[in-house]
Amino acid sequence: MNWTKVCELNDIPSLGSRVLETKQGRIAVFRNAKDEVFALQDCCFHKGGPLSQGIIYDKRVTCPLHNKVTELDTGMAETPEKGCTKRYPVSIERDTIYIALEAEKEASVIGTELAEDAMG
Repeated sequence: MNWTKVCELNDIPSLGSRVLETKQGRIAVFRNAKDEVFALQDCCFHKGGPLSQGIIYDKRVTCPLHNKVTELDTGMAETPEKGCTKRYPVSIERDTIYIALEAEKEASVIGTELAEDAMG
């Protein structure tokens, strides 16, 4: 795995997300109200909706397309739904966020965009 710098913690608003364009696809990095950070493929398990545009609460995100809920810490669908979204390990060092990407794919951050804050 390669650890890739994403941004500073304060670059992602509370209850917001940031999207990374990588060679592995779009990765959404989420920050909840407790300043916990999670990284998932930016694709809902249900029909591929952009999770980065969903509503974040606790350790969950609700897909903006069909209101399906994904657990941020596992990538698993909330019961009774079934499905899973790829999760990426996250590390925070001195308020800098890093995610672990697969080394064999020579992944690198191509670009970033700040997703709209779901609350406003």
